[in-house]
Amino acid sequence: MLNALTVDVEEYFHPAEVHLHLGETAWACLPARAEYQVNRILDVFDNHHIKATFFVLGWVAEHHPALIHEIASRGHEIGCHSYSHQMVYRMTPAEFQEDTRRAVAAIENACAVRPLAYRAPSYSITKESLWALEILIENGFHYDSSIYPIDHDRYGIPGFSRHPTTLVTPSGPILEIPIATVRVRGKIMPIGGGGYLRLLPYRYTAAGIRRVNNIEEKPVCIYFHPWEIDPAQPRLAFKLVSRLRTYTGIAGMESKVERLLTEFSFAPLTAVFHESPADLPSEAYACASGV
Repeated sequence: MLNALTVDVEEYFHPAEVHLHLGETAWACLPARAEYQVNRILDVFDNHHIKATFFVLGWVAEHHPALIHEIASRGHEIGCHSYSHQMVYRMTPAEFQEDTRRAVAAIENACAVRPLAYRAPSYSITKESLWALEILIENGFHYDSSIYPIDHDRYGIPGFSRHPTTLVTPSGPILEIPIATVRVRGKIMPIGGGGYLRLLPYRYTAAGIRRVNNIEEKPVCIYFHPWEIDPAQPRLAFKLVSRLRTYTGIAGMESKVERLLTEFSFAPLTAVFHESPADLPSEAYACASGV
């Protein structure tokens, strides 16, 4: 089974837990680590002969254009991860429109690729911000991977489809590709990577992927961040819970990613999930009724 592998390209000072203590004005004063981190990931992927989707933050593209060009030149898919890593549900539609346009322009200027896939910072397209999908369609996006069908204190739409769903909006359709989850005893559990891969035993994630691949016969979408494989990064999350969420498991993350690449097959997002609306179950359209 071919699964989707995605990387959210941002600096170590962009995660939501760091935003609680450090504003955007401080970013330019901090030492950059993205080039080191992403190049390390690119070499790991080359060693495993794997291509992935890199969801690029516009701020990173603007400050490190050569890095984004390098990702594209190595044959990886380029997606958009917003410009300034702000939660969508804390923005107005006008602010989101401006942020999206600015991100797309920065990415295009860096690598001459216009992204067709979008992922919101911290999966922040929720029930309160579904209006963002229309803006994405108006800006030329065909794919979105921003809705996490779990219950979380910061994001998620519990009950949303666990598998790709075409959402029909007044501006047109968009294919929504959720991050991987597994159903265990009636509960939906996250297995998509990121903090869940860092914080939990590797065998939990691997067993979840195998369950979806082999029993449900469906591919999954996995993600992680470049800063998650960098134990030498500065530590900027100050509160205990923020520190635990952000830094626990970083020392062993790269080896977990290597195991995933060895034990499972991966490809870019749109190479794995390219269904047309006619290929999806009819109930998929019911999920769009509130958009």
